[in-house]
Amino acid sequence: MTTQAPLALVTGGKRRLGAEIAKTLAKAGYALALVSHVDKAPDADLLQIIAEQNSEWHAFTCDLGNPENAGKLVSEVTAHFGRPVDLLVNNAAMFGQDDWHGMDVDTLEAHFRLNLFTPLLLAKEVAQAAVGGPRPAIIHILDQRITNPHGDQVSYTLSKQALAASVRSMAASFGSAARVNGVAPGLVISTDDYDAVLEDRLAQMMPLGALPSPTAVAETVLYLARATDVTGQTIFVDGGGHLKSFDRDFMHL
Repeated sequence: MTTQAPLALVTGGKRRLGAEIAKTLAKAGYALALVSHVDKAPDADLLQIIAEQNSEWHAFTCDLGNPENAGKLVSEVTAHFGRPVDLLVNNAAMFGQDDWHGMDVDTLEAHFRLNLFTPLLLAKEVAQAAVGGPRPAIIHILDQRITNPHGDQVSYTLSKQALAASVRSMAASFGSAARVNGVAPGLVISTDDYDAVLEDRLAQMMPLGALPSPTAVAETVLYLARATDVTGQTIFVDGGGHLKSFDRDFMHL
């Protein structure tokens, strides 16, 4: 009898950090449900790894900004693969640029719907679908700034702080029904807002003297996925950045 691969649902799993996480999970033998807001192909290097590993996978298009879609998404994933989700990685996020002057109902609602409400409801749906089977693992991708926040991207920061607080609360609420943990990265994949000089200067600001790698974040996700006795924990993968307080977001330093 052939053993089925464990199934991982990764939101925002086609590109950037989500793709790095998906690559590591594929190499570890997971089947992949990759969720994105638009119907686009995954990054080329992710597709290569999937092909090399002969991984079972499927892409799902879903508006994660609408939390009411959580139940439908989990049902579609379960129906397609014919089994419940073993690992949920809540990676998709909105990253707005408002400060407190620009914060309003719209910015707060948009960030909290995508960055908090949908991850929580996906976790609920995954836990419910797994009743009577193997205990699923829920992993929220957070942010190192949850410990020492600054005044930039305030709606984003508030939503990530709320998601971080939910790790312990939901771990206690789920009990034996599901494990809940968090991974809080630092700057792992820069955007066009950064140049090599800035990145080198930021690296020297970290207690470890280096910026974290996306591979390290992905490997931490895999560790927590396999750590069957661990729940309610958050691991920072940030070169020690959360140990320091920064006046501005990294792109402004």
